[in-house]
Amino acid sequence: MSVAAPFLQQAQGLTDLEDWGALDEATGPEMQTSGVSLWKGEGDQSAGVWECTAGPSHWTLETNEFVYVMSGSMTVTPDGDGEPVTLKAGDTILIPKGWSGAWDIHETIRKLYVIF
Repeated sequence: MSVAAPFLQQAQGLTDLEDWGALDEATGPEMQTSGVSLWKGEGDQSAGVWECTAGPSHWTLETNEFVYVMSGSMTVTPDGDGEPVTLKAGDTILIPKGWSGAWDIHETIRKLYVIF
């Protein structure tokens, strides 16, 4: 049996991202998101490219999220006692289900993501 493998060529340079609207998690000025979905699985499982304009936001994850930053930068600060981590192009992070904290996007960020 043959199974199709989703493929994105040159994800870092894509110019035809879909408008995904304002970021619900924004805690300051409106932030705009766009992206392209590579795969959708069961429930909230998905993978693709996400881009967001600069600003502060707060997240509580109901899933695990793997992130690879292609461009831009942000500081991720967990609620409570955790240390902030600044991510820039080339960095990877795995944010576990149940994590909550702030994402301060310093400049428009583009990431590859896998939500599982």
